[in-house]
Amino acid sequence: MLHIILYAIVPIFVVMALGYFSGKAGAFSGADARILNKVVLNYALPAALFVSIVKANRAMLSADIKLTVVAFAVLLACFFLVYFVFRMYKSNTQGDAAVSALISGSPTIGFLGFAVLEPIFGTSAAVGLVIAIVAIEVNAIGIPVGLCLLNAGNQQAAAVANGGKKPNPWLPVWNALKQPVAWAPILAVILVLFGVKWPAYLDPSFTLISGANASIACFAAGITLSSVKVELNGQVFMGTFLKLIVMPLAVLVVGILCHMDALNLKMLVTCAALPPAFSGIIIASRYNTYVATGTSSLTVSTLLFMGACPLWLWLTDMALKMFA
Repeated sequence: MLHIILYAIVPIFVVMALGYFSGKAGAFSGADARILNKVVLNYALPAALFVSIVKANRAMLSADIKLTVVAFAVLLACFFLVYFVFRMYKSNTQGDAAVSALISGSPTIGFLGFAVLEPIFGTSAAVGLVIAIVAIEVNAIGIPVGLCLLNAGNQQAAAVANGGKKPNPWLPVWNALKQPVAWAPILAVILVLFGVKWPAYLDPSFTLISGANASIACFAAGITLSSVKVELNGQVFMGTFLKLIVMPLAVLVVGILCHMDALNLKMLVTCAALPPAFSGIIIASRYNTYVATGTSSLTVSTLLFMGACPLWLWLTDMALKMFA
């Protein structure tokens, strides 16, 4: 756990702190953070998602159907649970709820997946399989769905402002699919399903820009924190509760009921307990929606993850022994 904290969690806060103090010193502003997030959302993040998914293959998805089905079903259900819970808050718009789902309804598998799982479970192919399956669900399904809900909310708000003209129900879907962060992972999944092998010599062309993904996102999140008032309210704690408690608990219960392989279940629970997805913060900043509360929720959840991770490892071991 000390290795995870030093090599995975601390760097996030160091880079966020650099962004925060740079913002406080006046070197960067909230507008600059949105520009940086535009670079991440349109270029670095799509490249990172595409490369991480396209390196998978059909054998990975079919090697353990039970793992794939449980991961997709439970994580997607948790995504919509977060969306509907935050939609019930009177102060929230549909766009706010969509961003909440993108943040607290998705684990940050791309940033912390290997950094957290490999020190605990080793570097076996099984670790890569679990991370690949969760990454496909989060990035190829969760992000496009979240963008569709966000665009639908924005379109509906614009329609009300323009006299209540009924919005085109397909326009939000089209607007979402036009975004590189949505179509890039979908394209990667299609290539995987058709068995197209990704040439290794193309990696450097993508990894150069994708390598800036996590660092710029963390730095921009720090700038955003410096330009908004950090909030510790009911919605922040609700998002943290849904992310760090409800999601891993749902995976654990469903996994035991489905008699999943013990090691796969333990890794999947750990993935579900990861902090909220940074992609949600990037999208929030890009669309200037739910930025303060979303960033505060991510910060609180990332801090509490240092205690939640060993707790869920212990609880999973206890549950497996009890129901063995």
